[in-house]
Amino acid sequence: ESNKMADFLSQYKVKSVLDYSVEGADSDKLQEDTYNEILRSIKNADENPNVTFTVFKPTGLISTSVLEKVSNGETLTELENQQFNLFTKRVKSLCEESVKYNTPILIDAEHTWYQKAIDDVVQQMMEEFNKKEALVFNTLQMYRSDRLGFLKTTQAEAKKNGYKLGVKFVRGAYMEKERERAQRLGYPSPIHLNKEATDKAFDDAQEFAFMNLETVSIFCGTHNEESIQKLCGLMQNSGIAKSDSRITFSQLLGMSDNISFMLGHMGYNVVKYVPYGPVRKVMPYLIRRAEENTSVKGQTGRELSLIKSELKRRKK
Repeated sequence: ESNKMADFLSQYKVKSVLDYSVEGADSDKLQEDTYNEILRSIKNADENPNVTFTVFKPTGLISTSVLEKVSNGETLTELENQQFNLFTKRVKSLCEESVKYNTPILIDAEHTWYQKAIDDVVQQMMEEFNKKEALVFNTLQMYRSDRLGFLKTTQAEAKKNGYKLGVKFVRGAYMEKERERAQRLGYPSPIHLNKEATDKAFDDAQEFAFMNLETVSIFCGTHNEESIQKLCGLMQNSGIAKSDSRITFSQLLGMSDNISFMLGHMGYNVVKYVPYGPVRKVMPYLIRRAEENTSVKGQTGRELSLIKSELKRRKK
């Protein structure tokens, strides 16, 4: 079914990334099943030219409690150490498989209190597999006030050590939970104070990445028209081809289709995130995506007006 959707979207010059959206796997069996499904999705991407990226959520492969302990520098039990080593081994295996098929792989971001462990593993993978081009991508949630600094640090490391940095930019998916936890446990919120600050951080980060295209590849994951227009403007003003493989735009299936199809029509690299998996297991992901995108000011109304205009046109 997902492949059929990818084939349909390709008619409009929009490619796809099939996202097995199971998360929070807390049993060995579920983690193994998720790992095998991600491997299958990577092979599928090689066989389907309309699927140009692969993706996975780290919490589909390991418990969050282990990631949190590693992030905090705590001593692991023997079992936890085995679990983290298996996680690292599996992440490496997924990256190796993606590199074998020359298909970029996106590694999604998680909550701040266990993201450091993920960042460290992804950094190792990029250093190993991104020697010639960015095939392994980390995800930066730009509602975090520390991410612009993190981007600049990792870009400097990539340049110094001779590898490419792959970055998927998003605004962020866990805002309420992050703020609630910070308040409950009495530490400063890691999230920007307001949407305007997040928007600025997102745009500043993309501009920094763009100014360092020799070492950074950009995956622009947003439904925000202004951010997309700014990046398109940077490309145009700098003479960067719309089809430059170092820059890709992305939106979720069923959201901001007007943006995706227009970008595809104009010749930009654009992909739709196509979530799939057992309905009960992917519902948390789908609900969060819907809630996250209610914050895109005015765009729901704009999409509705575009739909109404098109319906009127078809009635004529």
